[in-house]
Amino acid sequence: MKNSLLFLLISTTVSLSALSPSTIAANNFNIATKQAIPTLAPMLKKVLPSVVNISTQGTASATQPPLMNDPFFRNFTPPQQRRRQTQGLGSGVIIDAKKGYIITNDHVIANADTILVTLKNKQKLKAKLIGTDPETDIAVLQVESKQLTEIPLGDSAKIEVGDFAVAIGNPFGLSQTATSGMISALGRTGLGIESYENFIQTDASINPGNSGGALIDLRGQLIGINSAIVGPSGGNVGIGFAIPINMAKQVMEQLIKHGQIKRGLLGVQIQDLTPDIAEAMDLKGIQGALVARVTPNSAADKAGIKAGDVITAINNKRIFNSSTLRTTIGLERVGKKITIQYIRNKKTLSVTTHVGNIEPKKIAASSDMPLLKGTTLKALSAKHPFQGTTEGLLITQIAANSPASQLGLNEGDIILAVNKKKVRTLNDLNQAAKLSRNQLLIHLQRGQSFLYLVIK
Repeated sequence: MKNSLLFLLISTTVSLSALSPSTIAANNFNIATKQAIPTLAPMLKKVLPSVVNISTQGTASATQPPLMNDPFFRNFTPPQQRRRQTQGLGSGVIIDAKKGYIITNDHVIANADTILVTLKNKQKLKAKLIGTDPETDIAVLQVESKQLTEIPLGDSAKIEVGDFAVAIGNPFGLSQTATSGMISALGRTGLGIESYENFIQTDASINPGNSGGALIDLRGQLIGINSAIVGPSGGNVGIGFAIPINMAKQVMEQLIKHGQIKRGLLGVQIQDLTPDIAEAMDLKGIQGALVARVTPNSAADKAGIKAGDVITAINNKRIFNSSTLRTTIGLERVGKKITIQYIRNKKTLSVTTHVGNIEPKKIAASSDMPLLKGTTLKALSAKHPFQGTTEGLLITQIAANSPASQLGLNEGDIILAVNKKKVRTLNDLNQAAKLSRNQLLIHLQRGQSFLYLVIK
């Protein structure tokens, strides 16, 4: 038997060696064509034209020595030298080819005066900014072209850990690049990247320049917008984050329809239901958001929600912790009818209410204040380092070439008082400005320093 087997091997070797290389190659080709080789090429050929390159040009406040914080010394520095030119690169995804809508990250186009979109066929288009939402890091652009290809939208609620995924974008200024991986985790929150977080985590390579690009499934459907990475040196280490398309779509629809986001408010102070607290409340194994306080006359108060209740679902969507509840309510339109499922005294209850209103975070200076024209202000967010110790309005943006850009104000300044009147809201600012229309005495905080400016 051994001799027969040896003879068979020798015979096979001799017969193969007798064949010419061209014959062997032809036989291998025939075998390959009979057995399909796994490839994503056909799917990517359809999807790649939907992902675009985005380049921006703009201006931002220049970094200055501490001495320049003194208004006296600032008088010797020309206003145009206090601002610097900026350039940015990123990616975007065509959502609606007929109307020219493109979705990207807010941080890709932040402070941009000019936004250029480059298609896969190298056509360059000037983009119009439809709306932006820094809280979720979503922005919507619009271009005019008959050569657009839109991407089919998937359902990010149906993806699971272990599903394969492909990230597409323009990393490091290179042209379109596709990288593959899988869904590593879902519902990532508490990362401190955005105010409203519900990230998809993937190990598909995401690098600088991929921001705003597409995360797709193997059907070529868009399941997320690439947004951030975790990397000690700014490069990919296999931990990337994408905004789920269902979340991005909600924001995009509001921006297209209203030009801004009006966030919902339930009117509760909440905390995570930790295992220890759940056990103490005899709710072992339950997940949800624990209500610590209910704001009087809020939507939650009118619905009968009380401190000690544990909210477990909104419109049958599970609430795992306080971050999930905050994001879920924050993405709902003001006035929308919702159903709240909650637990009280170990009993599961349900109530219907309408999402309440919340004061917008960003408020633009009105025409009542021509001396501050071009200045964008907002209340201090919960994450601001001076929140709780300082009351005032934060300057988030100063338009290039606007009157405000010449007045000595900086982005990041906090206006504490105007004409000796404390200001906490835009209405406070309007009322204080009326005391003297030709002049504003502004008391502001700049970092750890405090100073006064007179604007005439």
